[in-house]
Amino acid sequence: MEKTKLILTRKIQILIDLPTKEERKEALNTLYRWQNRCFRASNLIVSHMYVQEMIKDFLYLSEGVKYKLADEKKDEVGILKCSKVNTIYRMLSNRFKGEIPTDILSSLNNTLGSTFNKNKPEYWKGARSLDNFKKDMAIPFPPDCMYRLSRTADKKAFCFRIFSIPFKTYLGKDFNDKRRLLERLVDGDIKLRTSYIKLTDRKTFLMAAFEIEKDEHPLKPDKIAEASLSLEYPIVVKTGKTKFTIGTKEEFLYRRLAIQAARKRTQVGATYCKSGKGRKRKLKAVERFHEKESNYICQRIHVYSRKLIDFCIKHQVGTLILLHQEDKTEIAKEEKFVLRNWSYFELMTKIKYKAEKAGIELITA
Repeated sequence: MEKTKLILTRKIQILIDLPTKEERKEALNTLYRWQNRCFRASNLIVSHMYVQEMIKDFLYLSEGVKYKLADEKKDEVGILKCSKVNTIYRMLSNRFKGEIPTDILSSLNNTLGSTFNKNKPEYWKGARSLDNFKKDMAIPFPPDCMYRLSRTADKKAFCFRIFSIPFKTYLGKDFNDKRRLLERLVDGDIKLRTSYIKLTDRKTFLMAAFEIEKDEHPLKPDKIAEASLSLEYPIVVKTGKTKFTIGTKEEFLYRRLAIQAARKRTQVGATYCKSGKGRKRKLKAVERFHEKESNYICQRIHVYSRKLIDFCIKHQVGTLILLHQEDKTEIAKEEKFVLRNWSYFELMTKIKYKAEKAGIELITA
């Protein structure tokens, strides 16, 4: 049976909703402590999982050594004091008890466990190394740990608690669907799945995972559209006798190259900027242009992919085929200019996500 559910992840800025600066600082320090424990726990989890799976390959052990990963109480050749599923959780609980909520450890264990099992064949072949986690990783939490979600009195934001820490959303002008998703969550129309808290130097974000129903459109599975990504036009799509081009080379590249040129001029002029607090202050304007370029690319790719899916829905296309993508990828690798300025992979990722949401089957040829 085809899945009708879809997980949407949205990045929402949140503020600690406490009255005094001291209370907010204390809550923020708590979040940073949890982030540090998540970083340490994640590296321990993948290390223990790897050792457990690879222990049979330790050929230098004596023949009398038992190596069956089972509870010794239930299997006479078992080497574990409890079930395999519970071993890593007990290790984490004993090491970080009282320093971090156990629900976070449980979410980490489940999430990394599923990822490890997915990549297990590559680990066995030696084609992939274990994941290495950084200190700025996000903090996972199960959906039941986010509670008291409600609208504020002015209807401009949403309040909630995560592990007894009060938060308030900051949605700004909100030109996308974040506000609507939160309203549906308050009303009980959709559910929340395992989400994350992301801490940056200045802001805190909620990486909320919403479980929603796929959009229902009167599509015809036997009706096919063929799309290709090119340099002259970001997307060219054809179904039957209808052909449609999305975007132009000048539209996409002109603005991006203009931003790059402005950043280059700013880099030259940064030499004469007042240092004050060192390198960070000198390059502040340069970083601003880097962010502008990133935001521009993201916005244009969203527009192009949205127009493609709207075209398919309008013509009731049930199957979308992306043509000659391997050839385009090879060309992009050979041409440094193309690789630097044409975002093939990001565009394909956005198309895949929007096609899945609309119920359109995507085939890459």
